[in-house]
Amino acid sequence: MKIGFFDSGLGGITIFNKVINEINAEYFYLADNKNTPYGIKEKSQVIKYINTCVKKLIDLECDIIVVACNTATSIAIKELRDKYKGTCIIGTEPAIKVAVDENYLNKKILVCATTMTINEEKLNNLIKNLDVEDVVEKEPLDELVKYAEKGIFKGVKVENYISQRFSKYNFEEFTHLVLGCTHFPLFAYTFKKILPSHIHIVDGSNGILKNVHRKIDEKHLQESSFKCKVLLTKPSDMFISNFKNITNLDNFQVEII
Repeated sequence: MKIGFFDSGLGGITIFNKVINEINAEYFYLADNKNTPYGIKEKSQVIKYINTCVKKLIDLECDIIVVACNTATSIAIKELRDKYKGTCIIGTEPAIKVAVDENYLNKKILVCATTMTINEEKLNNLIKNLDVEDVVEKEPLDELVKYAEKGIFKGVKVENYISQRFSKYNFEEFTHLVLGCTHFPLFAYTFKKILPSHIHIVDGSNGILKNVHRKIDEKHLQESSFKCKVLLTKPSDMFISNFKNITNLDNFQVEII
């Protein structure tokens, strides 16, 4: 069984970790670190990056591909599924429904994502379909992607940036923070430090894990010996070091594509 993960960089590791801890397979983690961050680039160019990366995982004969990037999912998941009908492609979207289901007090929910994800119809349609337009606020945190790719997950710079972006909100009016970018859980420590203790922080990783389990059952796939290869679009000792530290893996190969 081959499972491919794709992200613009480190963010997808937050989902990757959940899956590899429960499922044995041959894994490919493809990070387009040459072109990260996606969220502030031209949409047409980002779609080209996405297609190139997913095609590589298709060529590697992955049974399941996890697009572990909210930005990529928001702009390209339908096109990818139409193009590669024989491959199971799982997307990632902000866990707004989880927050809504837990929001018994009917207070506000803050969704943080990249600018591109926030502006795309996919997210706004999700909010509309859940009929929560009156309680959901959206805030872009694009700089966090840049910090993550540099291995800066906490500290004064990160705290000042998040505090400045959140200064407009009265969090007594909120119950949940939805992390709508796979990079953002890497900053969980800082979010918890800054936010009031009553704020629940949610991301989409548990939903993705359940979806992978479901697709394995549907396709009658069999678990296999664990293997891992990291595919990068440019050499980066920093990326490999961060990958090791976050996953606690030592036994993986690296290839520059």
